[in-house]
Amino acid sequence: MTTCFHCNEPVLTGDKFFTTIDGQAQAMCCPGCQAVSQAIIDSGLANYYRFRSEPGNRQNALVPDELNQFSAYDLPEVQQDLVHRQGELDSISLTIDGITCAACAWLIEHKVKTLNGVTQIGVNSTTQRAMVSWRPDTIALSTILKQISDIGYQAAPYQVDDQEKLSKAEGRKFLLRLGLAGFATMQVMMFAFALYSGYFTDLDVELRDYFRWVSMIFAAPVVFYSAQPFYFSAIRSLLSGKLNMDLSVSIAIAGAYIASCIATVNGTGEVYFESVSMFTFFLLLGRYFEQQAKQKASVSSSNLHKLIPVTAHLIQDGQTIEIAAKKLKVDDIILVRPGDIVAADGDIISGLSSVNESMLTGEQMPVTKNIGQKVFAGTINIDQPLEIKVKALGQDQLVAEIIRLQEFASNNNPKIALLADRLARYFSATILTIATLTYFIWLQISPDDAFWITLSVLVATCPCALALATPTAVTCATAIFTKLGIITRKSGVFEKLPQINHVVFDKTGTLTCGQLSLGTVKLFADIDQDAALSLVANLEQGSLHPIAQVFTPFSDKNLLVTNINHQVGKGVQGIYQQQVIKLGSLAFCIQNSDNLNIDVHSHHQHVYLSINDKLIASFELNDLIRPDSEQVIKTLKAQSIMVSMATGDSSGHVKYLADRLHITDIHSGMSPESKLNLINTLQQTKHVAMFGDGINDAPVLAGANISIAMGSGSAIAKNSADLILLGDHLSRFNDAITVAKYTNKIIKQNLAWAFGYNVIILPLAVTGHVVPYIAAIGMSLSSIIVVSNSLRLLRLKL
Repeated sequence: MTTCFHCNEPVLTGDKFFTTIDGQAQAMCCPGCQAVSQAIIDSGLANYYRFRSEPGNRQNALVPDELNQFSAYDLPEVQQDLVHRQGELDSISLTIDGITCAACAWLIEHKVKTLNGVTQIGVNSTTQRAMVSWRPDTIALSTILKQISDIGYQAAPYQVDDQEKLSKAEGRKFLLRLGLAGFATMQVMMFAFALYSGYFTDLDVELRDYFRWVSMIFAAPVVFYSAQPFYFSAIRSLLSGKLNMDLSVSIAIAGAYIASCIATVNGTGEVYFESVSMFTFFLLLGRYFEQQAKQKASVSSSNLHKLIPVTAHLIQDGQTIEIAAKKLKVDDIILVRPGDIVAADGDIISGLSSVNESMLTGEQMPVTKNIGQKVFAGTINIDQPLEIKVKALGQDQLVAEIIRLQEFASNNNPKIALLADRLARYFSATILTIATLTYFIWLQISPDDAFWITLSVLVATCPCALALATPTAVTCATAIFTKLGIITRKSGVFEKLPQINHVVFDKTGTLTCGQLSLGTVKLFADIDQDAALSLVANLEQGSLHPIAQVFTPFSDKNLLVTNINHQVGKGVQGIYQQQVIKLGSLAFCIQNSDNLNIDVHSHHQHVYLSINDKLIASFELNDLIRPDSEQVIKTLKAQSIMVSMATGDSSGHVKYLADRLHITDIHSGMSPESKLNLINTLQQTKHVAMFGDGINDAPVLAGANISIAMGSGSAIAKNSADLILLGDHLSRFNDAITVAKYTNKIIKQNLAWAFGYNVIILPLAVTGHVVPYIAAIGMSLSSIIVVSNSLRLLRLKL
């Protein structure tokens, strides 16, 4: 029996319902499945049927009339590869067609934020993408997409292959507009020269009118086709009750053409066909170069997406079969051979090898991986075969999290950018007012010149460069951060980093590698070493603290420890055989240690085990200093940035480490509360950056001006830091400061140029010293200069 192509249920209606998918008519069991499958195809989601691992849900309740063009995006089977769910919120990356400037981005954000259930939206005018978060129990994704469509923009989930096709199609269409405008401009200019020469020689009225009519015909395609993007952008802004920078350009083009047509029909007055064609061509040419530069500036997320292979080697019933990576499921076992790219996030269950993680961390040196350690999609296996148990797929993978954070960083502009955007909107209204006054004043002084001078004012002072000044620079800086393995989680980072003049470091996992190992075990009671280690392991069960990981291999299921209570900054206690056992600092474990032979000044870190306030054992913990810690601190001091260390450890290892790294301001034995108090005190006179592990130090990280964590991939989503350094190099923080300072410098240069250009060109245009096509060239060059200046960030050597 034929089965439904969508839901795999039997088809009992013959060929009554079908949908054409990839050129073939596929049978459907009911009108609901037919409608849903057609909506999926119409929405450009044909890849769903190519890569799905499970059939869709039967759609008896749906009929075609109930569906609109966005309903397919609400289906769970479609959303599984597009939407990321974290807690009660869904988030998605959208590609938005029709964005021409920062004002468009502002308009979309303003409209979508008013929807009940939308918690956040950030639109990047450079990448033409948006990150949206919403509550799925309050609002549907289709409602958000429809809202964007209602204000004149087309939004769809960002998909790499589809986005590339769309970009190429848009690029070809733009080149056609540009080419047509260039060809028409050359033709119109030939007739314009003939008309201009007629002012100096006698030209018959019939011949003059003929040249004007031909010029009008050649200029028509430029005005009605090539200039369309300017009109659509202006109309969208007017319908939303706002003014944008394309409005003045549209008025100039349409006004000049209409006035010239009237003059041609009446046979009197001046015509401006050559000016209309020429400045439309130059405006389009400027936009073309601007788009090319913005594409280079944009960190295309597809670069990270493409690192994930399309196939994987699945181990099933002792056999290895090659399947599409999208068909993998959580807990599947895959084989990754030497030289292969890891297809999904997972844990190693067999094998020992080194893995190149440079695409995530920016560090080229391979990292040794063995059983129990995590590997991530997109990384490359180097030496030996690995068997990996899949733990995350699709939007839950580390690479997807990095892309989301990267786009979030690109969408969050500094305060100076928000100010520039507001000024650009007010500037448009001001220019329209000035242009109107200019026209009426020149109408009194020289009526013949009033029109073209007004055109020049409208075109020359369009604040495109002002709107581009910040987004392109921030996008370039975010690209550099991503290459360096620096992930931005919160806004304002590029503003705050250059202001930092005091850095507070945590010890374990920051200045040290955080990979603790067990050293000497010293016993103080009648207990053997294995029993003591097992007791500690069971007391630390379930903890993610680095110390707990040291004892995990010694766990014994036969030992039962209950009422486990973690006391942050002190240790952990529990009940074992009706006795209170504690693990942590000496002061936490016992009341009086005066009579014990304990070297509290040892260079090593120690933790202690006690039962009923009686010391049982001490455990020496070894932790290597990060290789670049000393150089990082030296560089910070050279920049007049003060350095402190604040740690919960109170052992002699703190003093030893501080001496090695030349840190004089030391705060040991601190609880999270005392660390926060320290930060608050320093902030009264300083701009403070705090380094922590990102999990245990959440309150302290939240309290600092800017917080940084050495984040492992598994902890990235639950981190509370502003910045996360994915790799093992602490020096990336110094690089981040350098990039932030250079970014602020570029932004200020861009704004200075944009404002300076408009301040200079405005009086020249108003006084009639700038002809329309020169105004168009000047405005286009101004935008290109701003974008090109931002691109200098990509050449920054670190």
